[in-house]
Amino acid sequence: MSSKQRTLKLGTIIQGSGSHIASWKHPGARSDADTSFEHYVEMARKAEAAKLDFIFMVDGLHISAATAPPFLNRFEPTTILSALAGATSSIGLISTLSTTYNEPFNLARQLASLDMISKGRAGWNVVTSAADAAASNFGKERHPEHGLRYKRAIEFVQVVKGLWDSWEDDAFLRDRESGRFFDPAKLHELNHHGEFYDVAGPLNIARSVQGQPVTFQAGSSDSGRQLAALEADAVYAHIDSLEEGRQFYSDIKSRAAALGRNPDEVLVFPNLKTFIGTTLEEAEAKYERVCSYVAIEDALDFLGRFFNEHDFSAYPLDEPFPEVVSLGENSFRYKSEKIVRMAKEGGWTLRQTALRVTTPKGPFFGTADEVADNIQLWFETGAADGFVLGNQLLPDGLDDFTGLVLPLLRERGLFRKEYESHTLRGNLGLGFPENRYTVQRYSGTSRLHV
Repeated sequence: MSSKQRTLKLGTIIQGSGSHIASWKHPGARSDADTSFEHYVEMARKAEAAKLDFIFMVDGLHISAATAPPFLNRFEPTTILSALAGATSSIGLISTLSTTYNEPFNLARQLASLDMISKGRAGWNVVTSAADAAASNFGKERHPEHGLRYKRAIEFVQVVKGLWDSWEDDAFLRDRESGRFFDPAKLHELNHHGEFYDVAGPLNIARSVQGQPVTFQAGSSDSGRQLAALEADAVYAHIDSLEEGRQFYSDIKSRAAALGRNPDEVLVFPNLKTFIGTTLEEAEAKYERVCSYVAIEDALDFLGRFFNEHDFSAYPLDEPFPEVVSLGENSFRYKSEKIVRMAKEGGWTLRQTALRVTTPKGPFFGTADEVADNIQLWFETGAADGFVLGNQLLPDGLDDFTGLVLPLLRERGLFRKEYESHTLRGNLGLGFPENRYTVQRYSGTSRLHV
């Protein structure tokens, strides 16, 4: 990390009319936002004008009639981000891609291309896919077991990173006089033969100016945390309290240090969902308006997503939350276990659980000063290096945050006024990943990159 004063890093999810299951009902939402390129350009440019670090595209690989509207009809992440690369100039572009339902070579090539197109602004959000039913879309009999998915994911990420180093940074000579297009000594085959993958390489695209795309990891189970500590540059997590945030942050940093990594180069980004008003009453009114859009049937369907698409409609709504924790073991394990734990501790009924999971109020609620105070508290007391805005109510949510909260964070010296770098790594304060073969060539010494 840089020796400069530590500052917040902020990204935002862009997802059609919003991430909430009923955000499309808001009168300010575009009815066609899910697949409107113009809408995505507008949102990306708003985020860039606010000097946010990145836009973050979430994804999934299976839908049904019970799937919530935000997930039914949406762009493939790398495709839309490649288009947005041409509509922006500084903001990072994070694509969610599954290690379970991709091949390392194709994925490495896709992301390296995005990184080259954007001039070093690409990132990869590593997921293993949670939905059992996704297997049926890829000719598989069953979804791999949770532990196996993560074991494969570690090898997958390592293969992808190896492919990204196929070309040393100065391999292409393009010398017309000598007729030498490249230096063959600086092109490298991977020749990986592992437990799950056999990949020869080399990759047929060079490294970008940031060396390699930034690697995010989304998954808070023990297996997910270990993958993050081993291979990720940053971690995206759904955290519901300051105490939980501090525990998660400490755990990730400790695991990274135990593996010989610099814990300052594994950034932790909790999801930040906000309801902001000029007064607390205004924030409450915004929250209640969102809640009013939610039918209990839709809330039950959304809840079922975290328990392997389980149908909760057969259970009594106003009795204690049922014993279903085992249903989430092979899908959203950490999230499903947390839901069951909170329902038990809070004595929630099924109805209360479904509605609270669908529309959580969370710790970042209230006036702009209150939200800024909480962000600063999390940042300065070891719960976050930054946040990913997952606003419940777009388009208002992003506007409220950038217009009301960001000015306060800037006044406090916590967030930038201008971009520091032309690459995503540079803006996040992450070091340049030297090509492994160049490091070997220089006997382990590292060259300075500006």
